Amino acid sequence: MKKYLAEVLGTFLLVFLGTASVVLGGLGSDLPVGQGFIGLAFGIGVICAAYAVGPISGAHLNPAVTVGVFLAGRMPASEVAGYILAQIVGAIIATLALVIICSGAVTPVTNFGANGWDRGSWSVMGAFLAELIATFVFVMVILGVTAEKHATAFAGLAIGLTLAAIHFALIPITGTSVNPARSIGPALFSTGAMGQLWLFIIAPLIGGALAGIVAKTRAFELE
Repeated sequence: MKKYLAEVLGTFLLVFLGTASVVLGGLGSDLPVGQGFIGLAFGIGVICAAYAVGPISGAHLNPAVTVGVFLAGRMPASEVAGYILAQIVGAIIATLALVIICSGAVTPVTNFGANGWDRGSWSVMGAFLAELIATFVFVMVILGVTAEKHATAFAGLAIGLTLAAIHFALIPITGTSVNPARSIGPALFSTGAMGQLWLFIIAPLIGGALAGIVAKTRAFELE
């Protein structure tokens, strides 16, 4: 239970800091901070959560990471569903908190950092591949820096910087997910976001699964 509560708290921290940077000071603000600072907000959120709850649960904060860790042979199957449920709950609570904060805004907020792609600029295949590849890279980095032979005290920093870099690259395409929980929370409260949510569940899960399988192979043995 401590692990699951840690995942709720860690995912809350990541999603709240990241999406708040979008909604309160980001792309829709009168004083936009820009995609670079939004990327840093998500990256720093991961770093904070990694050091805060990492010793308890490993700070997956992301169903795609949990799937990758499981397929890499680093966690029992009995914990997978609990981790994923905890992450989704944490993301929903984070978005609900943001909804309450924005409830008194002069201009009504209708998008709470939901992911999506502009069909006029990007194809569904392009968005899908971007999320799949980015999640694969992200989970591979996580599995690499947390492997027994390569573990380092700077693992959280490396993971956070990788997530920030991914945001720098993908924000113009999808708003950057690489995390189904991060997408589910905001989509539930954002106008018109549910129709594209499927992509931000399926693509990251495939990317995370592929990373776990690759990390498990003898050709790329991390343990």
